[in-house]
Amino acid sequence: MGAVKPPSERMQRKRGKRIQEILTAAAELFGERGYDAVSLEHVAERLDVTKGSLYYYFSSKDELGTAAIETLGDEWTARLEELLDRTEGTPEVRLRALIHEHVTIAVNDYPAALRLFLMPREWPSAQRERIKELRRRHDALFRALIEEGLASGEFTVTSVDTVLQCMHAAMSQAPTWCGELPSAARGKAVDEVADTLMALVHIGR
Repeated sequence: MGAVKPPSERMQRKRGKRIQEILTAAAELFGERGYDAVSLEHVAERLDVTKGSLYYYFSSKDELGTAAIETLGDEWTARLEELLDRTEGTPEVRLRALIHEHVTIAVNDYPAALRLFLMPREWPSAQRERIKELRRRHDALFRALIEEGLASGEFTVTSVDTVLQCMHAAMSQAPTWCGELPSAARGKAVDEVADTLMALVHIGR
């Protein structure tokens, strides 16, 4: 008998794209309705496919939910980390770039999926803990820059924790504020959100 040939590169890309579509649709539904209110049937309906076709990729809702958390959470934070790696300058420059990138991703790429990470209490314990871990990793990027700015005397804040709470709360609402705007107006709105949130750190001149 001949050896089974591995999937071609084209087939692997096609499979990867399909998985990403499923994960994005699932994350949007979980964010819109909450974990308990979403079934595989709902995901299949959103994608206009049969429920059986989803089992080719995921054996259960729990597996799909975990994959959505891991993939989207890791991708989102990795994009922010990569931005910081290639951005030079003062804490002010890097913090504004970080805020701007986060809001851009939220508005343009994952407007509904963002809520997936804001309601961990609705998830089973294993997924809930993973969401918390991803949120801590995400929060650490902003916290480190604010603390760096404080240490250098560039920033002044009433409380780092309070600033971070206000910053994350505002960024989580950005898709609602900016998502329905035309492209040009949306870009301006994202700029304004970033500039407004930078006021929370009271930059000294």
